Amino acid sequence: MVLTFGIVLLIAAIALAGVAVVIPRTPTVPLDRRRPFRTEPDSQLTRFAGSAVQSIERFLAKRNFRYFNREALENAGLRLSQADFLLLVIIGAFVGALVGLVVAGPLLAILLVIAAPFGGNVVLGFLTGKRRTKFGDQLGDTLQLLSGSLRAGHSILRAIDAAANESQAPTSEEMRRVVSETSLGRDLLVSLNDTAERMQNEDFVWISQAIQINREVGGNLAEVLDQVNETIRERNEIKGHIKSLAAEGKFSAYILMALPIGIVAMLMVVSPGYMDKMITTPLGWIMIGASIVMMTVGGLWMRKIIDLKF
Repeated sequence: MVLTFGIVLLIAAIALAGVAVVIPRTPTVPLDRRRPFRTEPDSQLTRFAGSAVQSIERFLAKRNFRYFNREALENAGLRLSQADFLLLVIIGAFVGALVGLVVAGPLLAILLVIAAPFGGNVVLGFLTGKRRTKFGDQLGDTLQLLSGSLRAGHSILRAIDAAANESQAPTSEEMRRVVSETSLGRDLLVSLNDTAERMQNEDFVWISQAIQINREVGGNLAEVLDQVNETIRERNEIKGHIKSLAAEGKFSAYILMALPIGIVAMLMVVSPGYMDKMITTPLGWIMIGASIVMMTVGGLWMRKIIDLKF
């Protein structure tokens, strides 16, 4: 047991070292004060990670690999290339294979290797959803900055630039991207619509439509944005009430889904031989299969009940 625990700790340390090498670090010295040359040579681990990333980049250049692409990484807010993230997934699969081989054998190792890419997609989806939610929460303050800059006499592009400088991430990143694309010759409305689609935010679509209408018919854009801001705040208030009312249903669903699994785990710990007939007889297998199907149907049903659309 001690040897197994030591092997797992060693594997985890190697994985953390690889992650620390691949993920870019925030420089402690400003860019304009850094020297153009390196005073210390790269370590063996850094050179190995760099060569691995270059090999993956050459492999991806010859194939159309759609997973973990640049757009997905940008939506998740990760400043990593496709090769960097793929290397992290490979390291995770390797560590999972070693842990599964040590703990339970080859079958668990194969399952963990297969689950590594799905785990990477889950992480990207979680980070993307969190970033989009944060963008929506900052939208009210963004509209106040835009309307204030317009009242001060600035143009809409200058107001967006001010919002990019004054806001926090991810709003600052998205606004700065709009300014950069517009400076390179892209139409402002196209950039705003792309931002709304990338963030999947209906409220930002309203902002883009308000700017488009103002450019076509004129008027006081600051007052229009104030009205949009008031509408968005009222919708967010209603959304908060709905979430609080649906929280009880979600908690009940979580308890009902976890209760059978918890009871089975408790019985296997308290009385190890109590569940033997469930896993050694055909009738037990049928009952387990029926239970899984019924729990899946019940879970989807409860999710449909508590997933309110407005």
